[in-house]
Amino acid sequence: MRWTLKPKLDTAIINNLAEALNVDAIIASLLVQRGIETYDQAKKFFRPSLEHLHDPFLMKDMDKAVSRIDKAISNDENIMVYGDYDVDGTTSVALMSSYLETISSQVTTYIPDRYAEGYGVSYQGIDYASDNDISLIIALDCGIKAIEKVAYAKSKGIDFIICDHHRPGDTIPDAAAVLDPKREDCEYPYKELCGCGVGFKLIQALAIKKDQTIDDLLVYLDLVATAIGADIVPITGENRVLAYFGLQVINQSPRTGFKAMLSQVKKDTLTITDVVFILAPRINAAGRMKHGLHAVNLLKEENPEIALQYASEIETYNSDRKDADKSITEEALTQIIQNSEEDRCTTVVYNENWHKGVIGIVASRLTETYYRPTLVFTKSGEKLAASARSVKGFDVYNALDACSEYIEQFGGHKYAAGLTLIEEQYEAFKRKFEQVVSSTIDKKLLTPEILIDGIIELDQITPKFFRILKQFGPFGPGNMTPVFMTENVKDTGYAKCVGADEKHLKCKVQKNGLAFGAIGFNLGSKRDLITGAQSFKVAYTIDENEWNGTVSLQLKLKDII
Repeated sequence: MRWTLKPKLDTAIINNLAEALNVDAIIASLLVQRGIETYDQAKKFFRPSLEHLHDPFLMKDMDKAVSRIDKAISNDENIMVYGDYDVDGTTSVALMSSYLETISSQVTTYIPDRYAEGYGVSYQGIDYASDNDISLIIALDCGIKAIEKVAYAKSKGIDFIICDHHRPGDTIPDAAAVLDPKREDCEYPYKELCGCGVGFKLIQALAIKKDQTIDDLLVYLDLVATAIGADIVPITGENRVLAYFGLQVINQSPRTGFKAMLSQVKKDTLTITDVVFILAPRINAAGRMKHGLHAVNLLKEENPEIALQYASEIETYNSDRKDADKSITEEALTQIIQNSEEDRCTTVVYNENWHKGVIGIVASRLTETYYRPTLVFTKSGEKLAASARSVKGFDVYNALDACSEYIEQFGGHKYAAGLTLIEEQYEAFKRKFEQVVSSTIDKKLLTPEILIDGIIELDQITPKFFRILKQFGPFGPGNMTPVFMTENVKDTGYAKCVGADEKHLKCKVQKNGLAFGAIGFNLGSKRDLITGAQSFKVAYTIDENEWNGTVSLQLKLKDII
């Protein structure tokens, strides 16, 4: 791994901020790294407020969206809330339909089948709307590229309101309203909302028109926080405010569906990381293994007994998903080795029998193993479908765009995307993708990087220091958990490998008479580096370890050299 120390910042600004806030210089430097240089900016960062949310009407077409929904409700029109089958999509549908049901009895939900319809707006969904006398579709977390499909709906007398956060193409669909902060002609101040976040801005706008306050919408923020965590959008600005208050709702008054999912989990307080690793995979498993509507039903269910039944079904889907993920990952790794493809700049693998619902997870696993832009293909009907994942610093969306001559359709983000192509184009696409990536990627990006926020000594790690660090959360892209480095530490002599296959390292590091317990996941192979009273450097985050009722600070090792 590459260790990169973040560049030195203006010492005067750091010292002034440290003095103004009465904190250590290291805390002040962490704030300055995040663009926080004044007392007022720090106050806003440490004390998020719902008043910091932007006016939803600053978003392009918001007035049109509100007016079209008002018209639909006044005219007793049937409204369909349509969303993708992943966490962002299903939470969006649960949020929007729950809110609209408080003002209209004519609301239905629709999630496309991952296998029969694929990603995004489908002709099948539009036909369903037409057959059921639905005249308004609100599409969430999809739709920004559905030019032909929106036109098809219009020909059947159906209007669309699109709430998306993906990058638009050259043309915007001819819908009643298109809400997407990434539109070039949209001046909304915060561009990094997830799909559920854009949906929340729409219900915020509807609420303003109904003289409701932001407090009336707090109950929906648990869904928004879950989508923010699962969709790996930056936890900065407005997202950080939404995630902060959403986590409070999850921890203090979780919806019945969340309570049911968490009934088997022994966790007092959930962080955004817990949301990502506990709630999100379960919500996702419904769309991966069965159908996304199962997740929407659970998220909206208010009867505890029915919610527990739904949660139990989703637990089974999640268990099946884990099994499929494990076996497909093993097959993919074997394929890479057999084809002698370890030396490429990309990983592209294909098997027509792989489960379409887990190829995205497998792509992430392969990226962890070989650390390069990765595509996992499977058969989907007559075509091949793939999930793409990238490495930090490389835009896989742009790389796919450069291969568009071989692709039927694609969409996504800088680090994750999906595409389809016809089987005859697979080999030519694979060659072109390798050529594009190898000629444009900075080769150092093919080695994982640890970004180090600062060098500290063990005696700086105090309960007060950790209390302040915790207030930097919720953590995520754009506001990652601070990583520190300490040099010339030694092991106390009791280092051991633990866990399945002894993959993890448990030890105690010491310097100047002070020692801290440490755990290094997947660092078991480094044990020999620290034995025999030799000095070494550690890169780590700080967290709490609870053992037999005693809570102590520990170092969570990221690497040792």
